[in-house]
Amino acid sequence: MENEKIRETVNGKRVITKKPELLAPAGSLEKLKVAVHYGADAVFIGGQEFGLRSNANNFTIEEMREGVEFAKKYGAVVYVTTNIFAHNENMVGLEEYLQDIEDAGVRGIIVADPLIIETCRRVAPKLEIHLSTQQSLSNWKAVKYWKQEGLHRVVLAREVGAEEMRKMKEEVDIEIEAFVHGAMCIAYSGRCVLSNHMTARDSNRGGCCQSCRWDYDLYEAVDGEEKALFNEGDAPFAMSPKDLKLIESIPHMIELGIDSLKVEGRMKSIHYIATVISVYRKVIDAYCADPENFKIKKEWLEELDRCANRATASSFFEGEPSFEQQMFGTHATKLKWDFAGLVLDYNQETQIVTLQQRNYFKQGDTVEFFGPDIESFKMEVGQIWDEKDNEIEVANHPLQIVKFKVDRPLFQYNMMRKENK
Repeated sequence: MENEKIRETVNGKRVITKKPELLAPAGSLEKLKVAVHYGADAVFIGGQEFGLRSNANNFTIEEMREGVEFAKKYGAVVYVTTNIFAHNENMVGLEEYLQDIEDAGVRGIIVADPLIIETCRRVAPKLEIHLSTQQSLSNWKAVKYWKQEGLHRVVLAREVGAEEMRKMKEEVDIEIEAFVHGAMCIAYSGRCVLSNHMTARDSNRGGCCQSCRWDYDLYEAVDGEEKALFNEGDAPFAMSPKDLKLIESIPHMIELGIDSLKVEGRMKSIHYIATVISVYRKVIDAYCADPENFKIKKEWLEELDRCANRATASSFFEGEPSFEQQMFGTHATKLKWDFAGLVLDYNQETQIVTLQQRNYFKQGDTVEFFGPDIESFKMEVGQIWDEKDNEIEVANHPLQIVKFKVDRPLFQYNMMRKENK
């Protein structure tokens, strides 16, 4: 199953010479900066036109430009989703928009509609064109077709398994991007119209209301009448799949030569992005450094659980999923940890951290700090001061700026969280 192009033997030791890109979601400029700080090689963002996730805090052209400049400082790149299926009324302004994206320094676009592909090729030729997962790409001959159409990369359907990926890399010389973490769709790679019918919000033009995660009572039609298939007090029937988590399959994906490992979640919190990206960064780096002695660490799995609120599964990568990978009659579990604060500054002399509050905490609480350049550690919060140096017992105002003493160095973009009791 190994791809010979990604490795070589040096002094008798196997070395991974082609490390995959770690691709992070960013629904806002703040999330982009967090993703890059926590180890992403690239981020995908949405503009204010032609993309899905219309409810995300999408980027203006000026914000794209700022995001590209920030990412460039850290050797990262930016892609923009333009992955709607366009209707007639969606064509207005497309050429100017693609030219603006190109001018902002974006590396490429993620696209599903041939209209947008052809328009981009004509008016913004510097942009790479990546085929969106919305095209449900799942066989190597289709991959070959898109290669012949001049695309730089294809994003696979979430339903593609490891053996199918191997065949694609073997038959076609093109970059392949695959999802490794995040939400799964109950329909075939997003081709769902439940939202359209139930709320008149078009899933394939950015308006999905996630109908598959609603509560439903299940009935059977018998002789023109409805017969309940549930008892009083039963948990409501749900049709949602468990979220995707392929952390333990990362070595397999690296050996297959997958070019980009994608985390889903442009509407997730910065705590989620920071936690997930930092863990996958550690796994990728550790495996590539010493594949022969690599082992998944328990603390990596525990760290991912700190930001998860839904059950997870490996879905299609390691084989066809069973009913056990679906969520029937169950919902999200309560988060074990709350994101409590974002570090803005730390004074080495006074040992005072300046923090932007993101969730309620008070004097005496045990909290945990984590992030780039530090080892995670726990401590008890002592005296707290507001930004006017008034002592307070509780930090309970959203985005409140507070200060307190921390006897270990911290850095901007480190985060603080608190365990739910």
